[in-house]
Amino acid sequence: MKVEEVLDRLKSLSDADAVAGMTRFGINPNNTYGVSIPALRKMAREIGKDHDLAQELWSYGIHEARILASMIDDPRKVTEEQMEAWVSDFDSWDVCDQCCGNLFDKTDVAYRKAVEWSAREEEFVKRAAFALMAWRAFHVKQAGNEEFARFLAIIKREATDGRNYVRKAVNWSLRQIGKRNLNLNGMAIAAAQEIREIDSKAARWIASDALRELTSQEVRERLSR
Repeated sequence: MKVEEVLDRLKSLSDADAVAGMTRFGINPNNTYGVSIPALRKMAREIGKDHDLAQELWSYGIHEARILASMIDDPRKVTEEQMEAWVSDFDSWDVCDQCCGNLFDKTDVAYRKAVEWSAREEEFVKRAAFALMAWRAFHVKQAGNEEFARFLAIIKREATDGRNYVRKAVNWSLRQIGKRNLNLNGMAIAAAQEIREIDSKAARWIASDALRELTSQEVRERLSR
């Protein structure tokens, strides 16, 4: 499928009311058509994996085209240079999270990039670090506890970042790691208790919110099973 065909189809699915709704959820409305994620996933299944088309779609800077690009790209062909270029283009939390969960967390360098990006200052680059941690905790079944123990140390280090998109991603990664297995649940709870003692409004929110879920009967029972 040619890039022009894909862009025409995306435009035909545009919905101004959906764009307004997305804006209320903090999604950047610039160059946005309002196409739903299920519709994008349907298109992605029809297109299949196409690394070259993904590069073209990304270059247009259209919100949905970039999410679709992350769905059809082949992680085996993704280079570090591409990841650095794309993460620098992130301007909305959903593009960040979709790209990390659809593509970046399946690359060979995902773990290293999560560690590297966690020390970067740009808001969406740092969010990408913690989105990668959260998605790896959810998706990568073969990863060992040692990887996530290192992530917990980084989460504690960055818990004082009060920027909305960062603190929410830090919280998300902490919760996902703590829901992976019983050992990590205990480690995540201990980390959250330490974070709660930090003299920071962001840290206290991250910890308190995570502890509510991680210590819940529902989570403990599921992990015990």
